[in-house]
Amino acid sequence: MPTYEFLNNETGEVEEHFMSYTKLDEFKQNNPHLKQQIGSPNIVGRVTITNKTDAGFNEVLSRIGEANPASKLADTHGNKSIKRIKAEQVVRKHIDKQNKNK
Repeated sequence: MPTYEFLNNETGEVEEHFMSYTKLDEFKQNNPHLKQQIGSPNIVGRVTITNKTDAGFNEVLSRIGEANPASKLADTHGNKSIKRIKAEQVVRKHIDKQNKNK
């Protein structure tokens, strides 16, 4: 529903009233002391929401990932070196071997 502006002839103030277009004519008849003001419409453009996080928050996530290398956050945001990645692969390989022998 739109907002309409009316000039009050008695006080000289501009008032805003929120109503549907179908009730506008009835409102004008019931309030002859108000004169409708023509103003620019409030147009809302297309609103989009993106799932991007800003650089500051990404930095905080990477610090948390570095402090907790075994977490899932470290997999997505941690700065792991090649040496660290290879070491983790070897550890996982040996853990899998030990679990198969049980």
